[in-house]
Amino acid sequence: MNNIRNFCIIAHIDHGKSTLADRFLEVTGTVSKREMRAQYLDQLDLERERGITIKMAPVRMQYAFQGTDYILNLIDTPGHSDFSYEVSRALKAVEGAILLVDATQGIQAQTLSNFLLAKQAGLTIIGAINKVDLNPTGILELTEELAKLLQTDTERIHLVSGKSGVGVEELLGAVIKNVPPPTESSGQSALIFDSFYDDHKGVVAHVRVFGGSFKQHDDTRLIAQRTNFKIKEIGYFVPQLKSVSSIYAGEIGYIATGLKDPSVVKIGDTIGDHALHGYREPQPVVFVAFYPEEADDYENLKSALQKLHLNDSSFVFDPDFSEVLGRGFRCGFLGRLHFEITAQRLDRDFGIKVLNSFPSVIYRAQVKRGEWFEVSNPKDFPSENIGVEEPIVKLLILTPPRFLGAILGLRDIYRLSEIQTETLASGAVLLTTNLPLSELILDFDDRLKSISEGYASFSYEILAYAPAEAVKMEVLVAEEAVPGLTRIVHRDDVERESRQMVQRLKDLLPRQQFAQAIQATALGRILARETIPAFHKDVTGYLYGGDRTRKMKLWKKQKRGKARLKARGRVTIPPEVFKELLKR
Repeated sequence: MNNIRNFCIIAHIDHGKSTLADRFLEVTGTVSKREMRAQYLDQLDLERERGITIKMAPVRMQYAFQGTDYILNLIDTPGHSDFSYEVSRALKAVEGAILLVDATQGIQAQTLSNFLLAKQAGLTIIGAINKVDLNPTGILELTEELAKLLQTDTERIHLVSGKSGVGVEELLGAVIKNVPPPTESSGQSALIFDSFYDDHKGVVAHVRVFGGSFKQHDDTRLIAQRTNFKIKEIGYFVPQLKSVSSIYAGEIGYIATGLKDPSVVKIGDTIGDHALHGYREPQPVVFVAFYPEEADDYENLKSALQKLHLNDSSFVFDPDFSEVLGRGFRCGFLGRLHFEITAQRLDRDFGIKVLNSFPSVIYRAQVKRGEWFEVSNPKDFPSENIGVEEPIVKLLILTPPRFLGAILGLRDIYRLSEIQTETLASGAVLLTTNLPLSELILDFDDRLKSISEGYASFSYEILAYAPAEAVKMEVLVAEEAVPGLTRIVHRDDVERESRQMVQRLKDLLPRQQFAQAIQATALGRILARETIPAFHKDVTGYLYGGDRTRKMKLWKKQKRGKARLKARGRVTIPPEVFKELLKR
């Protein structure tokens, strides 16, 4: 095992992780230049379109260094804070990490967050500054700042360019020299850090082998699930699946279980006979209900969510029912981007179009003295309560000093607590504050990027629950409540939010053959109302002259017809409307 190195690349979003991984693949000859394409390890179309990594991607590379052949197992990780659980799982499977910083942007909030994760995992961390081919100013200051963060010498900070390849071979050499080889644990054990579903191979588990070896067609078991199975196929990621006869301690590869039930294989479970310490279960913070546009797609949606859960264990889902939208699933996510990506993957990967409710967070409500219960669905929020608590996040914002005034002005829009500021060695300002999670999941990210011209970044972690003045606001369209639009809002904002909601719905909803009344109710009364007029057709246009009673008969007949339509009418809220309503 002395010639094996397991490492990952961690960084803030858009700092060039995937591009650096491309150069590693070229330098080691894992992928030829003819086959190479940008973001080679990003397999999802959404990753290429958005230019971000959503799923961690493992790859096995072979590289000769100073006369010795080495096996390098690399895991490329996401950078957005919504996918930090992906990063934490990758860190558990490796011994080292490259902390990558964009030379043009400097150390960002998620850089600090990922550094702390890697430090807590006890990994060897190698600092690298990317995009030096752009010759940005302040490289020396950034090198000193990164060295100070890592508590190392500036000479140990590598200057690289994932685009041109400058310094890439030297960085690989540093990985081989500094990252320790894996050690073998007792017994036969492989930790499952990811998985996906294949129609022919069943559930395919991504594993890091910590002890013993595994061979094709061996009988083994999932320890936590107490499920026995015969290994159908075993192999490595090169980065495509490459079948081999066996894999050994210290290696990263895959085991095709042949199991057809996706719910059996759990991330963090151990394959073998010696249990390993798994992962802390992620706590969903944003809840959204998904309903299939076509009612017949319910079972297909259930199957798709099960398969997505295999590939992304950080979201949870439970059956849900809406009188208006029918059967669906209430899903919990790690953030707003996480929810948006999952909805798009349902459409792209499985061809299932869904309607979704308004995102909400978990509130705690007290109905009787001493009895608290959690509310993740706004429609279950008790109007009669004696106390409500909401989740609060600790927010770290990193910004150039010239945008400090504009960011402090966010206190007029969001319920930010007292803001503490600290000037870093690079001149950037680090702001620390608390914010209700319900405010964060709306459009805080978009607004922060807008006022800072894209230079400011933030990361967050759930801190605690705090008392909240929260009330339930319901929206009725054509006298029928729309559960997906039910929200829990702050008491001071409920009237303003009610007026804005009904006005925006009036602007966004298409007209029908009957008038649609839009009402927002809270605190036991109607707080706002708008009406979308019906389409008007002149049923008497072809009549000229004559007795007026003939026209009146036609008008009355039209009125009765519209009344029948209104009685039967059920308004469907298009998904595009929900998406617009997410914006503040």
